[in-house]
Amino acid sequence: MKKILGIISLLLLVGGCSCANDKAADAVEKYLNDYKGLSDNVLADIDDIIENEDLTDKGKSTYKEILKRQYRDMIYTIEDEKYDGDTALVTVKITVYDYYQANKASADYLNEHPDEFLGDGKYDNDLYMDYKLEQMKNTNETISYNIVFKVNKKDGKWIVEQPSDEVLEKIHGIYNYEED
Repeated sequence: MKKILGIISLLLLVGGCSCANDKAADAVEKYLNDYKGLSDNVLADIDDIIENEDLTDKGKSTYKEILKRQYRDMIYTIEDEKYDGDTALVTVKITVYDYYQANKASADYLNEHPDEFLGDGKYDNDLYMDYKLEQMKNTNETISYNIVFKVNKKDGKWIVEQPSDEVLEKIHGIYNYEED
């Protein structure tokens, strides 16, 4: 499921943030609004990634809805902008569903109740994935992060730099904050 991070962010970076913006924050808003608005690029990326996941057809459909819900319901506010010539740092507070906690709770449940995920006497990953996706789908727990986006001015346009994996994991709600 982590494959989604790079592909979606890359297409959003290339296709979604190269419009003319007066401020660096405008480019960041465009970037995040592409997620929230489920832009054509985001939807195409979701379809490509889900097609390559080892999930049942039902699981793929559920996972797609989970991702769409995450992006659509994301809340963000621009907190700060700092400029240094043609570079800027834009701090954004985002609030997303805490899929990390749902994934962790699912793994804990698997460890405590392995017999519930048996098919023909052996572990059935499809049963577990259905359970895990259901937990993600039903979570209403949220988490907030402050994220600093790097933005550069090129040819008069502010463009968001490729975010780090950590930033993308925060946007997707899967960041392991327990390691901090």
